[in-house]
Amino acid sequence: MSSLAGRVAQPRLPVGPVRIGGFGGVEGLRTWLRENAIDAVVDATHPFAAQVSSHAATAADDLGIPALHLRRPEWVQRRGDLWTRVPDLRSAAAALAEHGEQVLLTIGRQGVGAFAGCGRHRFVIRSIDAPAAPLPPRYELLLARGPFTFDDELVLMSRHRIDVLVTKNSGGEQTEAKIFAARTAGLPVVMIDRPPLPAGAVTVEEVGAAVDWLHDAASPRVR
Repeated sequence: MSSLAGRVAQPRLPVGPVRIGGFGGVEGLRTWLRENAIDAVVDATHPFAAQVSSHAATAADDLGIPALHLRRPEWVQRRGDLWTRVPDLRSAAAALAEHGEQVLLTIGRQGVGAFAGCGRHRFVIRSIDAPAAPLPPRYELLLARGPFTFDDELVLMSRHRIDVLVTKNSGGEQTEAKIFAARTAGLPVVMIDRPPLPAGAVTVEEVGAAVDWLHDAASPRVR
């Protein structure tokens, strides 16, 4: 059973049964796991979905169900990268004071409101679905779904005369082209660090490793 949060209007659905929407906090998730006789939980949410990860860990622990957190590797700053690392969205907005006017914002539609007070900057906001208000005073909205190629990102940055990229360290090869493009173009990047995983979380970085874990953790519990 795959569970999607429902953040995207038209998500790409995985194979098999799918439910969409929240559970109603830890208590709701705990009840759902119990009623559906779930034997193992794999938290494969976005690296910035901290609340979901926390709820999954707590609910599974309460019921004595094994839980795994699948997290793709972070991007690592390399030679030629001009990164300013910040802990959260508010810090990212404050960091823009040190950079030029044209900002490429690739943080998804949630959290754009943190930049609503940045009146000096003009934002190119790229997301799959339109963000809700509040929005920055000056912006252009690009609704697009990746992955984007290296050439796509270079053209975008050149066409909009981007001075700085703001993004989350979500990791993953499919979204890394913008990092390569910023490095090539000599553009600074305001990089938002990931929130920490729950204490004691068991983690893997590859889907294959998660499948191996399932064989070990869940098979003895199959009814």
